[in-house]
Amino acid sequence: MDEKEIRKRWNERGYKCDVWIDPPGQIWHDFVHDVDELFTVLDGRVELVMAGLTLLPEIGEEIAIPANTIHTVRNVGDGESRWLYGYREK
Repeated sequence: MDEKEIRKRWNERGYKCDVWIDPPGQIWHDFVHDVDELFTVLDGRVELVMAGLTLLPEIGEEIAIPANTIHTVRNVGDGESRWLYGYREK
């Protein structure tokens, strides 16, 4: 997983990004952003619920979260999860 390369590609596509680290069991309920978001798991096991779907993305799998979509993120693994998120710049 080349985090630096992902950041570069996302920046070229107009996304500002950062890494988030969660302990086991952490849940972020019902977030909504007014811009498009990209999401990629770097380490661990993360569940993403949006638009009635429950996703368990593989490490490195890119998920697009459209603007104004309610979504929940949960660390479902036994250890920390690290994920890269990026918001489209306005």
